[in-house]
Amino acid sequence: MAKRYVIFLLIAVFALIALGITMLASTSFYTKDGGGDEYVTVWKQGIWVVIALSCCVAAALIDFQTWFKWRWWIYGVSIFGLVLCLEWYLAKWLGYPPLIGRYVGGAARWLGVGKSEMRVQPSEFAKIGLVIVLAGWFAQHENLERTLKHGLLLPGLILGGIVALIGVEVDLGNACVAAAVGGGIMFVAGTKLRYLAIIFASSMAALTVGIILAPNRFERVIALFNLEKYKDGCGLQQWISWLAYGSGGLDGRGLGEGRMKLSYLPEAHTDFIFPMVGEEIGLHGTLGTVAAFVILLFSGMCIAAYAPNRFGKLLGFGLTSLLTLEALLNMGVTTALLPNKGLPLPFVSYGGSSLVAAMLAVGILINLHRQGVHLTWDQLPVIRRKRRWTPQL
Repeated sequence: MAKRYVIFLLIAVFALIALGITMLASTSFYTKDGGGDEYVTVWKQGIWVVIALSCCVAAALIDFQTWFKWRWWIYGVSIFGLVLCLEWYLAKWLGYPPLIGRYVGGAARWLGVGKSEMRVQPSEFAKIGLVIVLAGWFAQHENLERTLKHGLLLPGLILGGIVALIGVEVDLGNACVAAAVGGGIMFVAGTKLRYLAIIFASSMAALTVGIILAPNRFERVIALFNLEKYKDGCGLQQWISWLAYGSGGLDGRGLGEGRMKLSYLPEAHTDFIFPMVGEEIGLHGTLGTVAAFVILLFSGMCIAAYAPNRFGKLLGFGLTSLLTLEALLNMGVTTALLPNKGLPLPFVSYGGSSLVAAMLAVGILINLHRQGVHLTWDQLPVIRRKRRWTPQL
């Protein structure tokens, strides 16, 4: 059974990618890029799928121990990419056109060159870099994770560096994901609970300050308590999402028959593609999507459990947690259980950076599975039953 976990993982991933292409074909016809004439975004996403699959195959062939050797270089490149995004703020302050930083959707989290529409989001790859570095840290300092220095201060600085830079971009959603995944790795590695409480309290304090300093984010939080009141403002996307779920009902309106994508729901092909699944495929489609991520979670955690060493186990746990937590937060946002964070639905939403990063994580999980320690039934420990005592005659 252990050898089949990767099969379930791949089935779930490719089912989600197929769903994303299908829904993108349905929704992108009415986007600005599509122009009502051609499925431009579908072709663009198709190119990203090819690139993502190539990265997945490459990661599956690279020995996962290589990431341990390169971990500090990966962390440095992640920091550098996040710093480059802040060039937009520097350009605004000095009064010159941004050279590489791009400000889109209320956050300076993109890199681009010239007037090209091709953009890269470094935070998507920085989260994977964070997982690699933290997994490597606790693998290298095994049995020291309960000390103040190696269990809180130094890994806290590693985590804080990535989270702080993402937060400065005003990308609070990805900052929360990075903090949660990093805290999860620390918990699994054996960090003391009181140290984790300090990390949690610091993260919540930083999040509160970020929300207060960004009025738009604060309004999104307030809108959750009375969505109908803010349906013409910051609560528009989530209000329309409710209508989309209700319109789809149990069986859905049918592929291509959704109405909320007709310029009513902004970003229907990216962050809010899940409500389009609910409207056109119905409850069956949304439950099927949730089931695919549950299978991904179960398969990924089983692969991590069979990894050959501590680094592999923590790496597999972190990558699986990252993918499923992003999905959980996206679903929470689109159902108005969480404030709007601008997080894509992994493998489904339109976007190259998210898809490539997700498939890179899947490729690493595949390599972990290839090198995993899979015990057969004959190798499993045998629990001997106690023989019943029989009186001697």
